[in-house]
Amino acid sequence: MAKILVVDDEEIMRDMVADSLELNGHRCTVAANPQIALEQISVVNPDLIISDYKMPGMTGLDLLKAVKKDRPSQPFLMMTAFGSIEMAVEALQNGADHFIEKKDFEHAEIIEHAVAMVLEKYKYRMENTVLKKRLCEKNFIGHSEKFVALNKFVETVAPTNASVLITGESGVGKEVLARALHYQSLRAGGPFVKINCAALPESLIESELFGHEKGAFTGALKTRRGKFELADGGTLLLDEIGEMPLAAQSKLLRVLQERTVVRIGGDDEIKVDVRIICTTNRDLKKEVENGNFREDLYYRLSVVPVHIPPLRERTDDIPDLLNYFIGKFNEENGRAVEEASEETVSMLQEQMWPGNIRQLENAIARAMVFCKGTILTPEFFEIEGGKNVSAGKTKKKA
Repeated sequence: MAKILVVDDEEIMRDMVADSLELNGHRCTVAANPQIALEQISVVNPDLIISDYKMPGMTGLDLLKAVKKDRPSQPFLMMTAFGSIEMAVEALQNGADHFIEKKDFEHAEIIEHAVAMVLEKYKYRMENTVLKKRLCEKNFIGHSEKFVALNKFVETVAPTNASVLITGESGVGKEVLARALHYQSLRAGGPFVKINCAALPESLIESELFGHEKGAFTGALKTRRGKFELADGGTLLLDEIGEMPLAAQSKLLRVLQERTVVRIGGDDEIKVDVRIICTTNRDLKKEVENGNFREDLYYRLSVVPVHIPPLRERTDDIPDLLNYFIGKFNEENGRAVEEASEETVSMLQEQMWPGNIRQLENAIARAMVFCKGTILTPEFFEIEGGKNVSAGKTKKKA
């Protein structure tokens, strides 16, 4: 259960709230005024602060502002005997998670529900923060000039709503860059939805994108929302956009122009607020010239184009990627590899890597299966499309 700091200048109310919460398994610390509370916070490190609004001298609102200055994510529940809409709005605007009137404390289930709601909200907020961080960092690692340029691109473009076209060979991390753009944007709290245009048959891609009504076609047993509706308020990644059939391209262009979708078999126009990010390993300009891709759609999608260079052009990033994957596979497989030898790093930097980061990841995963020591050496690697080193020819034991 949670550690809760209860702040109220009225002893009876302070103890009543603490007793009620402790009956539900929480551990409570009490403070008679905000000044004492501020001294206790660093010691108690509370999961939740519950504070009265009106107190002599420093108010609950003053306490809230002081707490949020040093602990922006601190869960905070405000209570008062003199509730008003204005007070509630002011508290919420300054970072309070919830506002409750003291009369509600007469009903234990109401306060317990409020506490549970605030703590659950905080839990999901923290999980979301960790997830976003991991999604932004996964494989998006390095320190080369080209990596730095990609980072600056994300910092500049992410806060906008501009459509982005990401090009590059298979395995360079196009989806990783797309996720970084989403999770560093103002839409980060919204959904990130992906559709692989190359993985769906032409007969299904429109249903996947725009949805369908029940009975619209054989097999449409129920109404289904499409990817555009699911991505409303967030970002839609059109992976391998160059594989999209021309008929679907035409309908996609209409949706992008009008910002509305009509489900297959339906009549209603449904408004959608979606940022579009596309990826492709094709040269879309040549596809336009060859008549395989609509020119008007190309210019609509490539408002901000960015190319991710292949791994062979950013070999300075290989040591960082190597260390990342060693840590990842240690955690996943319970291994204890500490590092890679200098010979291993040099050997990996000499490879062509036709499969880019994806191929590097697989090569490291395989090498760590055969490595029984703490140092990853070249003999554990066998790299397809490059200089092969047999795992069976062990030259040096680690």
